[in-house]
Amino acid sequence: MSRIVVSLGGNALGKNAEEQKNLLKNVSTPIVELIKSGHEVIIAHGNGPQVGMINLAFGESKSTPLMPFPECGAMSQGYIGYHMQNAIANELTRQNINKSIASIVTQVIVDENDSAFQNPTKPIGSFYTKEEADVLAKENDYIMVEDSGRGYRRVVPSPMPIDVKEKEIIDSLLNANHIVITVGGGGIPVTSHNGILTGVPAVIDKDNASAKIGELVNADYLYILTAVDNVYVNFGKENQKQLDEITIPELKEYIDQKQFAEGSMLPKIKACINFAKDGKTAVIASLNNAKEAFELKAGTIIKG
Repeated sequence: MSRIVVSLGGNALGKNAEEQKNLLKNVSTPIVELIKSGHEVIIAHGNGPQVGMINLAFGESKSTPLMPFPECGAMSQGYIGYHMQNAIANELTRQNINKSIASIVTQVIVDENDSAFQNPTKPIGSFYTKEEADVLAKENDYIMVEDSGRGYRRVVPSPMPIDVKEKEIIDSLLNANHIVITVGGGGIPVTSHNGILTGVPAVIDKDNASAKIGELVNADYLYILTAVDNVYVNFGKENQKQLDEITIPELKEYIDQKQFAEGSMLPKIKACINFAKDGKTAVIASLNNAKEAFELKAGTIIKG
C-alpha cells in the first residue's frame, strides 16, 4: 500500500462554515475509500479565504484587539481541521472502520531572508471590486491585486517551507496507523534562531507545504484537489488545451511560456514538480472528481 498526501484547496471548501461542512461530507467518502484500501493518508488544506476572514473580523471589531497573522493561521487550522476530522470520522463510523484521525497544529519553518517578504504574492480573504479594494488598501495599508479575473484580493508574503517542526510526530502517527491532518493553510510560518521559533506574518502556500511534508515523510503520491478539473494551457482562449498526463520537462516549458497564473495555478504546478522529481506521482484535480483522481482516472497526472 502507499503513503498519500491529499491537499484540499481553501477556495474549494466553500464561502462559509456551513458550505465547508457540506463539501467535506462529500470528499470524506473517497478519502475513506483510500483508507479502507489500506493506504496511509495525510490530509493538508488551504486557508486563503478562511484566514482572510478571521483577520478581517478582528480588524473590523470595535471590542477586540487585532490578532497577529500567525495566530489567525492557527485559528484556521483548528476550525478547518475540526470540520475535516469530524466529517472523516463520521464516515469511518458509518463504514465500521476503527481508525483514529487527528489535526496537528503545525509550525512550518521558513527563511527570514526569503525574497517573498519583499514581494507579497499570496492571495488571502474574499474577492473585492476595484473600488472596494482601493478603500481597503488605503485604510489598512493592504496590498491588493487582481486575481485571475475573479476580482481583487489582498496579497501577503509567501515564503518557501524549509522544514516542518512536527514532522516526527506526524510520521509516528502514520506509523501507528492513524490518519493525520497537518500543514493546514500551509502551516504556521515560523523562523528559527538556535532552535527558538518565532511566528511571522505570512502565508505559506499549502501546496508547497504539502509537497514538503510529503518529502519529509516519504509519501508516494501527492493529490492537489482544487476548484478546477484539470490544468489547462492557453486558458480561456479559443486554443485552450486540457492537460491529462504530462512530464516535468513539458511542464517546465509551459512555465517558461508563462502559461500559469502566479497566484493560483503556478504554485500548484511548482509544488507537483518538486514532489514528483524523484520519480513519484502528483495529481491536480477537482474536489468533485476526488474518487476518480485517486484512481488516476481524472485530473492532470504529473509523473517524475
